[in-house]
Amino acid sequence: MPLFGGDRDISLFRTMNKELINDIIQTEIGFYKFVLQDSETNLYGEAEKKVYYEPLLIPALITKDDQVWNESEFGPDMTQQMTFAFLKATMVEKNLIPEIGDIVLFNNDYFEFNSIVENQFFVGKNPDYSMNEDTDNFGVSLSIICKASKSRIEQLKTIPFRSGKYPTTTKVEQTNANPRTQLYS
Repeated sequence: MPLFGGDRDISLFRTMNKELINDIIQTEIGFYKFVLQDSETNLYGEAEKKVYYEPLLIPALITKDDQVWNESEFGPDMTQQMTFAFLKATMVEKNLIPEIGDIVLFNNDYFEFNSIVENQFFVGKNPDYSMNEDTDNFGVSLSIICKASKSRIEQLKTIPFRSGKYPTTTKVEQTNANPRTQLYS
């Protein structure tokens, strides 16, 4: 039986990580969840007008790459890559699973996820794939890391949601409520 990585150790790390990210660093992003079933696709499975749920504020650690300027026949164009790291416990609380195509609002710019990695395990053990019954309660997935590219969003079509959690089975009917009040509820 392992000495470290049990339930008490995991609880300590979750508490410390939440306090560090939520109370000390305090960087939040607006997370727009892509709604596949409401986005009309063409013959090739591409959606010209994508539909997203209204933004949800999520604390994150952010790593910014340098801006890159490209010259083309249409003039200069700026691109930027960013990495957003989320605590998995926070994402589970919000019932939110990041997927490729989701949009993040940070510093008045929109970034679209193009890569998602979930391979950081406490003490290097993934309890979901344990081969030993004695180590089933040891280790945990701590974070979800998403890489994103700067995106141009001219028209962001959103669907409201309730209670700060994304719906899982039923679509929420659109209301005329102020979206800013729903952002913080």
